[in-house]
Amino acid sequence: MEELFIGWLKEYGYVILFLWSILEGEMGLIMGGILSHTGDMQYFMTVFVAGLGGFTGDQFYFYIGRFNKGFIQRKLHNQRRKFAIAHLLLKKYGWPIIFLQRYMYGFRTVIPMSIGITKYSGKKFALINLLSAWVWAAITVTPAYYFGNEILVLLAYAKDHWYFALPLAGGFAYGIYRYFSQVEKMLLEKRGNRLQNNLSAKQP
Repeated sequence: MEELFIGWLKEYGYVILFLWSILEGEMGLIMGGILSHTGDMQYFMTVFVAGLGGFTGDQFYFYIGRFNKGFIQRKLHNQRRKFAIAHLLLKKYGWPIIFLQRYMYGFRTVIPMSIGITKYSGKKFALINLLSAWVWAAITVTPAYYFGNEILVLLAYAKDHWYFALPLAGGFAYGIYRYFSQVEKMLLEKRGNRLQNNLSAKQP
């Protein structure tokens, strides 16, 4: 099965990379970087295709927000806290948040949709999104391209010693989750305090 998957990557690498990048999965870009290192894929084409995939995914989410506001309110009601934070971040930081959202766990789909809900220019979003996607692709693919041998050795070690690798990977993922949960809580508390202060200021 493993050999079949690797064979698919080598034969349909760019197609798989494009589709994987729509979901903004860094693992796909890392695999693209490794295959570029081994010569099975071409480095600049890998970055280009991965960037287009990331761009396509965020454009899709943006236009969901732009034309399906009612759907979002009905189906994503449990995500309303994240939408509130996304609007707060957009208001505070402006267009740089389009760059930063690719590195924010839990907000990758929410932020493009929340921007789509606003009156933000679709053309401006598309331009910034495209540049952001190529920067994201380059930042992710390049280290895997240059350190391909080291990554392959590490992957082989993790495969042979999975009983060490799995708990370590799980702990790392949980740490990322906890960090962004704390950030989310802090932003909501700041927003609540700001609203409370505004209400207090308006009272006679």
